[in-house]
Amino acid sequence: MQKKVKGVRRIMNMKKKKALEQRGWKIGDVSEFLGLTPEEQAYVELKLSLALYLQKKRQARHLTQEQLAKLIQSSQSRVAKMEKNDPTISVDLLIRSLIALGTSKAELARTIA
Repeated sequence: MQKKVKGVRRIMNMKKKKALEQRGWKIGDVSEFLGLTPEEQAYVELKLSLALYLQKKRQARHLTQEQLAKLIQSSQSRVAKMEKNDPTISVDLLIRSLIALGTSKAELARTIA
């Protein structure tokens, strides 16, 4: 069922894109809009992968953001920022938090690959 939904979204997005282009709009991605270098784009994607995995790992362990915050000696609001990939959050903090949740080196490698 999930694959069907994604396929429908993709078709709808292609239709929207085509319609917008026909009206003179230029369609691009975030890195084009922000003028990111390939290195900056890779860094943003790496941080996003770590942030999403942190949320997934926390939820798999049935922890609240507050419980994770206590585990890593931080605050609930900081955990929320980590999970939403706030620019003030470092890759170091994301990795240390994932390790505190029991993430192995192999899992980390798969996450950033």
